[in-house]
Amino acid sequence: MEYLLDAKEFFIARGADIVLTLIKALLLLIIGWQVVKFLSRTFKNIIIKKGVEPSLQVFLSSLIHNALIILLILTVLSTLGVEMTSFIAILGAAGLAIGLALQGSLSNFAGGILILLIKPFKVTDVIEAQGVIGSVSEIQIFHTVLKTFDNKTIIIPNGPLYNDVIINYTTEANRTVEWIFGIGYNDDIDKVKSIIKEVIFTDKRVINKDNPYIYVGALADNSVNLKVRAVVENNLYWDVYQDKLEEIKKAFDKEGITIPFPQRDLYLHHINKTNS
Repeated sequence: MEYLLDAKEFFIARGADIVLTLIKALLLLIIGWQVVKFLSRTFKNIIIKKGVEPSLQVFLSSLIHNALIILLILTVLSTLGVEMTSFIAILGAAGLAIGLALQGSLSNFAGGILILLIKPFKVTDVIEAQGVIGSVSEIQIFHTVLKTFDNKTIIIPNGPLYNDVIINYTTEANRTVEWIFGIGYNDDIDKVKSIIKEVIFTDKRVINKDNPYIYVGALADNSVNLKVRAVVENNLYWDVYQDKLEEIKKAFDKEGITIPFPQRDLYLHHINKTNS
């Protein structure tokens, strides 16, 4: 009976304050929830207009929405008089411990976010990174998947990928094909240039027909090296490179142009033939 009297006296003395606090917290919760929905919707519309990747849109929208909800809950609890200092300290310590345990994963996560936001490459681009070349088939939050030309699947963690050099072969509309053709010192350079011009720079796929790039690149130990560059559409790069490599070999053979091999090998071949 005494407890009931004490409770009655407490509610008489503090009841109005408690009710006002509860009403204040409830209003804060209702209004705050509407604000959270408005801010989440606004943020989602902004990233959609910015052209952020769909997979990243979902993740970022969820991250912002949940962060706002947590902030709202903490604010409401604080309004109700709940001491938040210790709670926030515990959350901070737990977050630090989790962060240290997942340091590598967090690095990959951050790399994935930056790749999806900055877009150094996109799906279907051909890139060279981490010592491999391939076509990008997937960009996930933690890793990127490449398909090599011999149909291997390579999974690269996004942390090392973003922090290393990335060569994107697909960004530009055109690409320069380069060959090095070695000829003998006794061969006629002008004749060789004429053959190269006929084989390569009459092809309709070559863009710089009127400005052919054919120059002596080096006077090497065993050959005169001619450097040739032809500009083609990006998707024609390998076709042109391989086609012309074969056609040049056939043209050189037909015209008697030598493609020398190292003289030391020639000497050893001669010695072995003499001794046999």
